[in-house]
Amino acid sequence: MADSQGFSTRAIHDGQEFDPTTGAIIPPIYQTSTFVQDGIGGLRGGYEYGRSGNPTRTSLQTLLASLEGGAHAYSFSSGLAAEDVLLRAVLTPGDHVVLGTDVYGGTHRLINRVHGAWGIRNSTVDLGDLAAVEAALATDSTRILWIETPSNPLMQITDIAALAALGHAAGALVVVDNTFASPALQQPLALGADVVVHSTTKYLGGHSDVIGGALVLNDDELAEKVGFLQFAAGAVSAPMDAWLTVRGIKTLAVRMQRHSDNAQAIAEWLVGHPAVETVYYPGLPTHPGHELAARQMSGFGGMLSVALVGGAAAARRFAESTTVFQLAESLGGVESLIGYPSEMTHASVRGTALEVPDNIVRLSVGIEDVADLIADLERALPR
Repeated sequence: MADSQGFSTRAIHDGQEFDPTTGAIIPPIYQTSTFVQDGIGGLRGGYEYGRSGNPTRTSLQTLLASLEGGAHAYSFSSGLAAEDVLLRAVLTPGDHVVLGTDVYGGTHRLINRVHGAWGIRNSTVDLGDLAAVEAALATDSTRILWIETPSNPLMQITDIAALAALGHAAGALVVVDNTFASPALQQPLALGADVVVHSTTKYLGGHSDVIGGALVLNDDELAEKVGFLQFAAGAVSAPMDAWLTVRGIKTLAVRMQRHSDNAQAIAEWLVGHPAVETVYYPGLPTHPGHELAARQMSGFGGMLSVALVGGAAAARRFAESTTVFQLAESLGGVESLIGYPSEMTHASVRGTALEVPDNIVRLSVGIEDVADLIADLERALPR
């Protein structure tokens, strides 16, 4: 589909040609492990075995590349599987990765503990401090600058364009985790990033019913390495998972608008509440990254965090007292979720310099009626 067409049009149509045999408007799920050949090596459409390729996965990858403005996209069985393949495609023992201090705990665990055991080094730095980032990039054999914006769970906003310039000057690949914003709100490749990574489980899938991950990039040589590892290591998305993700993406633009509207209303309501010490949401003018987020994003998203005045005990009680907001890991679904990062999503960094304060509660604001969400929070917050 022409690049000139709008985001919502592409989200519904790219990679989604109707079935030529029956005219079915929704392409079928190719729930098959292998493909019949027309003689040895006579592949129909290039498909031979489900790990190397599947038309349903191809349709998702085509769609992801279009929405992120990339030349290549690869779909995986989880976000961490996608990250793992990228790291193996780029790094060799002795190489160095620069990460933000507020990086997702699972990403840090993968780089620090899994790849660290194979000789990969890493440094964490405040990505808002450009001088500190430049110094960290000067470390010998720095190969990757890893950016997450908005960050999880403190909603820090990183200047992608400025950091891309620093990373490229140091010879580093610039990777942006775009999970929280989604391509509906932010386009990292257009801002200078080399690779975009997603947990498609979150906003792209959008319905808490599928696990997946993706990489989107432009560089042909790196794409060849990623494609080889997708095939050779085999952590691919299954046909049903790919189909569910495509189904979710069709409503991504309208969902992200509602997520953002609801989160903005809740953040504004939380400000000044006697039980709340700090509200972390980039849509608030008081947020230190507000102006930057307004420039590089088209909306502020559905994620926010709050610090409770009463410390860890108050935060735990709050997280366990809501009813519309359900206590669960993950985020980005149509339903609202509440979590306690210190012991849930970021438990792997507890006790380190990267630990999340124990009075923080994270909200994934869904698309329910905002009055019901606010009423639920009001009942659950300490008085």
